[in-house]
Amino acid sequence: MNLHVPHEDQEFAKQNNITGLTRESLQAIRKEKTGYTLKRAQDFLKFQNRINKELLQHKVITNNHFTKWFAQGKASKEQVRTFIVQFSVFSNLFLIAQLKKMINAPHIEGMRASKEILANEIGVIFNSPVSKTSMKKIKDKDREGDPELVSTSGTIEGGKFRFQAAHFEWLLKIANKLDLQFHEIGKKQFGTKSTLFFCDELARLYGSEDYETSQAASYAVENWAAAGFWKELIEGLSKFREKHCKDLPLAFFAWHDKLEDQHALHTQEEIEEYFFENDLNQDNFIRKGNNMMDAIWVFWDGLGELRKSI
Repeated sequence: MNLHVPHEDQEFAKQNNITGLTRESLQAIRKEKTGYTLKRAQDFLKFQNRINKELLQHKVITNNHFTKWFAQGKASKEQVRTFIVQFSVFSNLFLIAQLKKMINAPHIEGMRASKEILANEIGVIFNSPVSKTSMKKIKDKDREGDPELVSTSGTIEGGKFRFQAAHFEWLLKIANKLDLQFHEIGKKQFGTKSTLFFCDELARLYGSEDYETSQAASYAVENWAAAGFWKELIEGLSKFREKHCKDLPLAFFAWHDKLEDQHALHTQEEIEEYFFENDLNQDNFIRKGNNMMDAIWVFWDGLGELRKSI
């Protein structure tokens, strides 16, 4: 994860043996913000070491057997179709978890952060200089929501809503190339037991009313997402496209791959802020984070069993 720490803050961190904190935390310590002490910083880094060992070494991050297989490009058309159906169910039902996370946010900043993700998921394009530049190049208005053109950064404040910018519609374009129609994807009825378990756990943990549980689940989800599985899916789909479907659009996956480092950084900033300003239950955080990782594993393990049956 790139922490984007300026040189002067890096030097401050080295001098005080607190390297590893985000820019926001380091600057708060330098400004002597209430609660942001060097002792507290060292305590957090000890906690981060526990997170690295007890959470971020989960097998869904270190040994996802499905995505490793998928990256080889050996999937048949029916296996890819089945994968897209299950991924579309997860993508659609994720909206419920994100809505719950927004509703249960403990402060307006948290609500807005969750609202950014939710609104972008359903079609509000990030308003940023990059996206404005891209838009000037578009002659076909139908491409204004194309993931190959829209920005992965910015804010929904002042952003345009486009039906075709909804992430589900990006998936639908992929599904259509695989002879799947709207009425055949995305609905709960198409989810396998393992996919639906994952979605239910997202709603329960990621969307929890308990802030520490929600934070732990969010931390798990974003670090899983930033660990490279998108790249493995892109690699496998690229090989499949070469063999079977030359015009299969992959921008949905490429766009998310570019986005995930930012999400992981934001969750890192959030957990550091909460640690410095509150009495966080470390054991509970790691336990809940692993509960979320376990649910993610069930999803991928289910896909592995499903592809073997085809």
